[in-house]
Amino acid sequence: MELPNQAPEEGSSQHHQKKMGRGKIEIKRIENTTNRQVTFCKRRNGLLKKAYELSVLCDAEVALVVFSSRGRLYEYANNSVRGTIERYKKASAASSNTESVSEANTQQESSKLRRQIRDIQNLNRHILGEALSSLSLKELKNLESRLEKGLSRVRSRKHETLFADVEFMQKREIELQNHNNYLRAKIAEHERAQQQQQQEQEQQNLMHGNMCEDQSTIASQTYDRNFFPVNLLDSNNHQYSRQDHTALQLV
Repeated sequence: MELPNQAPEEGSSQHHQKKMGRGKIEIKRIENTTNRQVTFCKRRNGLLKKAYELSVLCDAEVALVVFSSRGRLYEYANNSVRGTIERYKKASAASSNTESVSEANTQQESSKLRRQIRDIQNLNRHILGEALSSLSLKELKNLESRLEKGLSRVRSRKHETLFADVEFMQKREIELQNHNNYLRAKIAEHERAQQQQQQEQEQQNLMHGNMCEDQSTIASQTYDRNFFPVNLLDSNNHQYSRQDHTALQLV
């Protein structure tokens, strides 16, 4: 099929379109029959041209089928319309089969997960000692062994935790004892400093008292040197008077 060549229309209308620009067309059914037919021819030719360009430029297999409002058939295919349609049917069937397989796998996986959730819930109830009437002797023994193993692991973990706590408390006790000894040493040092300061203060007070006593003793001794007893003076005066009297007698 030969593609129609669209020659550019020349004239005032083309000049007016270039000047004014292309206006927007509302996408709805054209009521005018003539205008609708003209638009159909233009758009059909453009669509056939685009299909041809796509097949050539991109090396794609293209098949285009158009029916007009009057029932006329317009088609384009770079290989064969019938072959392309058959290929489309096969691809569509394969995709539908893939979707059905995927859906079936999804449903199977969903049912499997629901079954696993139900088994886990039943196991949890059995571990808590609930719904045991439906279990057989073998299942009860298995449950008992599982519980014993779980209890042994729990006890082991509990002992490890207790040992770790005891070790931590022992280390903490040693740290507190060291800190206590340090504080005691500080207190003893402070008390020794206070006692030494008190002794120095007492020595200073004692020295100050001794100095005061020495000064009073010196002052009393000085006063004794400058003091003449009255009796001594009287005796001396009496002696002198007797000598004077004797002298007077000799003369």
